Amino acid sequence: MATVEKMPMLAEGYERLQTEVRHLKTVERPQIIEAIEEARGHGDLSENAEYHAAKERQGQVEAQIADLDDRLSRAMVIDPTTLSGDKVIFGATVHLRDENDAPVKYQIVGQTEADAKVGRISYSSPLGRALIGRTVGDEVEVSTPSGDRYYAIQKVEFI
Repeated sequence: MATVEKMPMLAEGYERLQTEVRHLKTVERPQIIEAIEEARGHGDLSENAEYHAAKERQGQVEAQIADLDDRLSRAMVIDPTTLSGDKVIFGATVHLRDENDAPVKYQIVGQTEADAKVGRISYSSPLGRALIGRTVGDEVEVSTPSGDRYYAIQKVEFI
């Protein structure tokens, strides 16, 4: 029997997925059904571009719903404020110094929540993998497409 791999995520990421599924089911689906019904009224379905476009969109939306439902069913919601310690784990906010001694701060989050522009990196990203399990004072080396980067862990907090 296959094992189902849990997907760690923060509560806000879980809420965002739920909102997206709800939107697809309550807004997108009815609009598509309406478009299909309207296109059917135009006659011959074999040469009806509107009908085929609506059916294709319906397939895309149903696949998207199935994917999101799968993610939600495998979600393991983690609240970082309930965690503690000096080891970098999922949900931790890590204060680093790069090789130029510039301060950098990242929160380790799930794949669907990652956004480096706002300081959130996935636990499966190269930097995320390098940081997981490390403690304050450790230095990490990360291979990135733009070359190797070096960081020193200054502080680990759970906020």
